[in-house]
Amino acid sequence: MKMDIQTVGFHADVTLTDYARQKTEGLVKYYDKIVGAEIYLKLVQDGKEQNKVAEIKLNIPGNDIFASSQSPKFEGSINDSIEKLKGQIRKLKTKLQAH
Repeated sequence: MKMDIQTVGFHADVTLTDYARQKTEGLVKYYDKIVGAEIYLKLVQDGKEQNKVAEIKLNIPGNDIFASSQSPKFEGSINDSIEKLKGQIRKLKTKLQAH
């Protein structure tokens, strides 16, 4: 799977980018037709605690799926986005099996 990780508003350390990469690669066991992923980690400067945003777009032939989450920690945002994507993958697989 081709993966592109971008950070906005800060410089991520290797630990964080590896965490995002591992979590996203784990989605392949739910759906093996994922071609690539685009991960955006953003630090929102709004004075609030919930300022760590993770946006993940999965490139799947036919339709890309996207999830975004915001929380006090990047790991939490990444985990929430991954859970949302798992739900979308389940729906997609159900829809494909119905045809």
